Amino acid sequence: MAKKFEELWLKMSPESRARSEALTKKLLAEMPLYSLRQARGLSQEALAQRLNVKQPSIAKLEQRTDMYISTLRDHIRALGGELEIIARFPDGDVKLTNFTQLPDPAREEGQDD
Repeated sequence: MAKKFEELWLKMSPESRARSEALTKKLLAEMPLYSLRQARGLSQEALAQRLNVKQPSIAKLEQRTDMYISTLRDHIRALGGELEIIARFPDGDVKLTNFTQLPDPAREEGQDD
């Protein structure tokens, strides 16, 4: 007979619980795009509708290992988040800001509002 998780949790030592919680936090902090989408409670079809693309495009994107930053940013925004890019160095982290917003084409052509 299967046991309830809570019963098993209560039988664990404090050290085991702490290790389990740390592993859970790590796994939630690092996940592939498809897991992130699932964790946010969205199907590929629902995400595709938000992005105005077809479902197979989402399936293909989730399997890619290389993509444009703008594509990834749009994907994350459709999931309700914001993309931040951090460069990690031994002496500290640097948040790269030139990927957060695309330039306004009208301003590039010398046209002001």
